[in-house]
Amino acid sequence: MVNLVNGGKFGLGASFSSSKQDLTFLALGPEGYTSGILKTRPGRKVGESSVGDYTTIELIGRDRPGLLSEISAVLANLHFNVAAAEVWTHNRRIACVLYINDNCSSLDEDEESRLCVMEEQLNNILRGREDDESGAHATLSVGSTHVDRRLHQMFVADRDYEGGCLEMEIEYPPNSKPDVRIESCVEKGYSVVSVSCKDRPKLMFDIVCTLTDMQYAVFHATISSAGPSASQEYFIRHMDGCTLESEAEKERVVKCIEAAIRRRISDGFSLELCAKDRVGLLSEVTRVLRENGLSVTRAGVTTIGEKAKNVFYIRDASGKPVEMKTIERLREEIGQTMMLNVKKDPTSAKVPETGGLAKTSFFFGGLLEKFLT
Repeated sequence: MVNLVNGGKFGLGASFSSSKQDLTFLALGPEGYTSGILKTRPGRKVGESSVGDYTTIELIGRDRPGLLSEISAVLANLHFNVAAAEVWTHNRRIACVLYINDNCSSLDEDEESRLCVMEEQLNNILRGREDDESGAHATLSVGSTHVDRRLHQMFVADRDYEGGCLEMEIEYPPNSKPDVRIESCVEKGYSVVSVSCKDRPKLMFDIVCTLTDMQYAVFHATISSAGPSASQEYFIRHMDGCTLESEAEKERVVKCIEAAIRRRISDGFSLELCAKDRVGLLSEVTRVLRENGLSVTRAGVTTIGEKAKNVFYIRDASGKPVEMKTIERLREEIGQTMMLNVKKDPTSAKVPETGGLAKTSFFFGGLLEKFLT
C-alpha cells in the first residue's frame, strides 16, 4: 500500500511498480494546452529519443478499419516522416498525436504549403463518413505536454466518456470493468474517489491526470495492489475548495475515470516491429495490416537514431481476436524486410496471485519539491 499526501498545490501523477518498489513522479502543471497554430520545435526529445525538428499533429474522429493506414499514406505521399506517434482508440473514437519531420531538403521552400495540403487531406479523411457530425478534425499544434496526458485531454474534450449508448466494436474483458465510487468524507471536508479494477502500468497516472484536468486537487491518496487487482482511493476537492455535491457532477467524474482506465486496455496481440527509419515506413506497415483485415486499437512509434520501433495492438476488423493463421501470414509478409515480434498482450494474461498486499507508506511533499527544482 502506498499513502500519498499532498498540500494541494500541485496535481500529481505517479507510476507504481509493486515488484520493483520504485516510484516515478511527474508534475502535472496547471497550464493548459493551446492548439491550432503551426509550430516546429528544434531538437526536442520525443518519447525515447531526440527526433530533431518536428511538427506536432493532433487528430481526433470516428474510428474505422484502415483509418491509420489512410492517415499515414497522406503523410508518406507528401514526403513527411513520422518520427514519433501515439494512437489510442476508445468507444469507436480515435485520437492521435504525431510528430513529423521533413527529410526532403529540396522541398523546404514549399514545406508550409505542403503542411496546409496535409491538414486539408487529413481533415477530409477524418470526416469521410457523411453521417459523422461529431467534430472530427486534424490540427497542427503548438504547446508542450506529456503525450499520454494530451490524449486523455483530447478524448475528454471529445466527450468519449458519453459513448455508452454506442454499439461497441470491441467487447472489453469482464474482469477489466472498473468499479468507481464517490463518497463524502464530511469530517475532513473531502470527496473520496474509490477505484477498484485490474492492475496495470500507468493506472495511477491516468486517474490523476483525469482528476487534475477536471480541476480537482488530490490532497491524499491510498494505493494498494493484490495480485492482478488494484485498489486506489483519492481524497479530493475542487480547485475552489468545494467537494462534489451534485449527483450529476459525481456521475461525470465516475464516467471520466472509467473512460481513462479503459483507453489503455488492449486485449489481444501486439506487434513490435523494428526497421531502418524511412519516409513511408508507417504507411507500408499499416497498409499490410489493413489488407489482412486487422484494426489497430493502440499504437506507438519511436525513433532511436536510424532505427524505428513501431508497436501495434491489433484485433480483427470485426472486433474479434486475431487468428493465428493471420499472424503467420503477417510474419511472411512483414518479417522479410524488418524484425517482427508478436506478443500476447500482458493485460489479458493471468497474473498469479500473491499472498498479501505490498505495503509502503511515505510523505512525498519533499520529494516533489526536489524533483521540480
